Amino acid sequence: MSVKRKLFIIVCCLLAVCLKAQVQVDVKLDSAQMFIGQQMNLQLSVTFDAKQKLRLPDIKKGQELVPNIEVVDLGMPDTAFLNDGKRLTVSQAYTITAWDSAFYYLPPMQVMVDTTHYESKSLALKVYTVDVDTLHLDQFFPPNDIMELPFLWAEWRMVVFGGVLFLLMLACIAYLWYHVKHGKPIVRFVRRKKKLPPHQVAMDEIERIKSERKWAEEDSKEYYTLLTDTLRNYIRDRYGFNAMEMTSSEIIDRLIAENNEEALDELREIFRTADLVKFAKWSTLINENDANLVAAVEYVNQTKIEPDPNAKPEPEVIKETDQKRLTQVKMMRVAMIVLGILSVALLAWIIWRSADLLM
Repeated sequence: MSVKRKLFIIVCCLLAVCLKAQVQVDVKLDSAQMFIGQQMNLQLSVTFDAKQKLRLPDIKKGQELVPNIEVVDLGMPDTAFLNDGKRLTVSQAYTITAWDSAFYYLPPMQVMVDTTHYESKSLALKVYTVDVDTLHLDQFFPPNDIMELPFLWAEWRMVVFGGVLFLLMLACIAYLWYHVKHGKPIVRFVRRKKKLPPHQVAMDEIERIKSERKWAEEDSKEYYTLLTDTLRNYIRDRYGFNAMEMTSSEIIDRLIAENNEEALDELREIFRTADLVKFAKWSTLINENDANLVAAVEYVNQTKIEPDPNAKPEPEVIKETDQKRLTQVKMMRVAMIVLGILSVALLAWIIWRSADLLM
């Protein structure tokens, strides 16, 4: 054999040894000895290049590594990267047990990296028997009962709080549903203001009409409409009948029937002029408008009732508008939907947590 051929064979052998050294297979036991029926972990670790493919031993749960040494459970493979991800280590844990006392030889475990097989070292395991009372072989003891775990408030605290919160949410949903069904808002926006006597309200309105004299000059119809509406509101609040829905003659007849004939001549003249202006397009003079305004003031002054200075003033209550009520009903519906979703999620969590604690 030539020298070159010998050198070539030596180099190939060295390369094969170097390549094989790149894969490390290690196996170890938690302990080298155990009792019959005891369980321990057998850990298999393989270190190789990240570009290579690994195939672990095909060992299944319930399989025997050797007679009387059984695999009772398999853990999930654990991967750890080394050298900035260039190499990695894969670890596989096997839980084993022994069914007979003896000294066992565990053969090497084989793995495949790419297309090459690698073996771990072999292991030795000593299994001891359990002491038996040979003097009382006829005595048998049943298995112990299942131990009841004590109630721990720390474990069930969140479940209890969640249950209380769930009941409160159900109560809120029922409360909102009742108000939505009957169209009742939860919060009533009620504004109170001091209630003025009818004659003071009328005098304030007449003063406002008087300050805007352009109505009397440019639009007599608008002027007399405002003036008669002011008197109608005053009569309604003063005598207690709806003068706004009555004609001028009906108002006069009602006042006469109630023996309220004070200053009816001035009132008849105001209503007569207003009807002519509004319905017959009658044109009035400035002094005539002023005279009717003064007549309206005289009528209010002659028929007014002064409030008792010792009486407690009654406030005028202005209730909420329908728009605000409808807005509140919509908000309550949205709140019911949100609470319903949250309560279902909370109930699911309570059931899951309770089942987890009871297992």
